[in-house]
Amino acid sequence: MKPNYYVHETAVIDDGCDIGINTKIWHFSHIMTDCSIGEHCNIGQNVVISPQVIIGDNVKIQNNVSVYTGVTCEDDVFLGPSCVFTNVVNPRSGVNRRGQYSKTNVGKGATIGANATIVCGHDIGTYAFIGAGAVVTKNIKPYALVVGNPAKQIGWMSEYGHRLEFDKEGIAVCPESNEKYKLDNQQVFKTQPVKKEF
Repeated sequence: MKPNYYVHETAVIDDGCDIGINTKIWHFSHIMTDCSIGEHCNIGQNVVISPQVIIGDNVKIQNNVSVYTGVTCEDDVFLGPSCVFTNVVNPRSGVNRRGQYSKTNVGKGATIGANATIVCGHDIGTYAFIGAGAVVTKNIKPYALVVGNPAKQIGWMSEYGHRLEFDKEGIAVCPESNEKYKLDNQQVFKTQPVKKEF
């Protein structure tokens, strides 16, 4: 029976994978056993998805990314080219630490920029934005914008990927979607969207 997703002829799909409809898996990628990939995902060239990884719907994984056991990506996550996950905090070649993997959850709508590194055991909040080349060594709040090594928060991002500028009442409006956000006690929440004027 023909699968309801696309796999390039050079990709390797192990038995026991769960792959959603309309997902595309491109050149030289390897999808390993017992992982789950949602619907409408795009898995770029030379990507490895390790056993027991869970990938939500509409996730875009760019070229040269390895998603290791212990990582979960919720819906609408973007993983930039060559970004890196780890899953052991103290790896040694001569010490077998299989089964001691730390867990990392990437929240809905989050973006991880090209060449960023996510040190295992730290969660990425919903709609957080990790800048290119950042090294994440702690949990990241929802909507936070972080850059650098080690990654530091420098602002907040909207769900459409625009930097939010808050007024003295702690209100910001996304310039693309007109959705309104509230900053309260160093947390950002989306409020009711602002209606566009015609």
